Amino acid sequence: MSTTKFATKALHAGHDVQQTSGTRAVPIYQTTSYVFNNAEHAANLFSLSEAGYIYTRLNNPTNDVLEQRLAQLEGGIGAVVTASGTAALATALLVLLKAGDHIVASNSLYGGTYNLLNVTLPRLGITTTFVDPSEPTNFTKAAQENTRVFFAESLGNPKLDVLDLEAIAQQAQAYKVPFIVDNTVASPYLLNPIQYGANIVIHSLTKYITGNGTSLGGVIIDAGTFDWSNGKFPEFTEPAAGYHGLKYYEVLGAAAFIAKVRIEGLRDFGAALSPFNAFQTLQGLETLEVRILKHSQNALALAEWLSEQEAVAWVNYPGLKTSKYYDLAQKYLPQGQSGIVTFGLKGGFEAAKKVANDSQLFSLLANIGDTKSLIIHPASTTHQQLTPEQQESTGVTPDLIRLSVGLEAIDDLKADLATVFAALPVEKSV
Repeated sequence: MSTTKFATKALHAGHDVQQTSGTRAVPIYQTTSYVFNNAEHAANLFSLSEAGYIYTRLNNPTNDVLEQRLAQLEGGIGAVVTASGTAALATALLVLLKAGDHIVASNSLYGGTYNLLNVTLPRLGITTTFVDPSEPTNFTKAAQENTRVFFAESLGNPKLDVLDLEAIAQQAQAYKVPFIVDNTVASPYLLNPIQYGANIVIHSLTKYITGNGTSLGGVIIDAGTFDWSNGKFPEFTEPAAGYHGLKYYEVLGAAAFIAKVRIEGLRDFGAALSPFNAFQTLQGLETLEVRILKHSQNALALAEWLSEQEAVAWVNYPGLKTSKYYDLAQKYLPQGQSGIVTFGLKGGFEAAKKVANDSQLFSLLANIGDTKSLIIHPASTTHQQLTPEQQESTGVTPDLIRLSVGLEAIDDLKADLATVFAALPVEKSV
């Protein structure tokens, strides 16, 4: 599969039909555990001297196909799937970090991620400094002696800021810490952060990869490019107390991190993906390319239309030539800029809530990446727990509406919003 194109990998990578009795579809292995051949076989599996399946919290044949496929699509050496996107990020960070460690993160993050870094992890002694990612050197400027991770979203949700990943990766490399990128909004078809120096890539599979709003999931993908023996990560070079003295880097080399995620992260935190959800995600992944291109086409058309509407104060979409992120989008997202559009209404907070309430085709709910169009007012929902100052830093203003533009006919989406706009109170000039 190494020489095939994206669409072919999305359909075939990781699945050897000869090993599944010739099944063309990937089977659902709905089992918790696996029968060992004998006591020696069991011991070999637990000691990692032999590959195989032990318990579905650690690995599963259905999940394994999905992991191999996603790793190939992102250009990584391995992957671990998890129960949700948040579980993927939390597991990755908790495998890497300990009390006293520090993260430097972009401030333009999904509200749940911001809360994880700002509120929950500090209870465990892991702190975060949030920086404006538009200037890549801000990451190094905020770094401390105990900094162990640089983290960002490739396309911020809902700020939609396109980051200069290559420049930030250079900062991380110079500081000798891994650069973790959440690539959920862009998807692996539109952008591969590993090509620009990211060491670890995170996705919420719930969004564009599954694509139909039916199944939760997450993934951690390891580029295999970080030097875990650089002195800042003794957990990878010293004997592991949690795994009979295993020296991860000495034994596993480039795969040390992703192996630790599986044999300690999944074992201890238990955020395993259901095999049924893995199957659902595989179905979605097969059509990701055609869907994400249509999402991007519809989003650009709708953003251009919104820019002409009297009720609209501003529109944010990286594909617009008026966007301050347009040039970066042409470098990092030349095939399309995904399906998220944000805009503000002249009527402010109340007008935004009314549009979210009254739209008929855009479903009011907390998700993105569905084939159906979705709408939400972040200031009163996904980012409600943030202070006004924190909301502003993440790109959320009181008048902001986030659209996840689906695959419906674009004229129908325009007509739906036009009807809602026509019912808004007329803004009087002062």
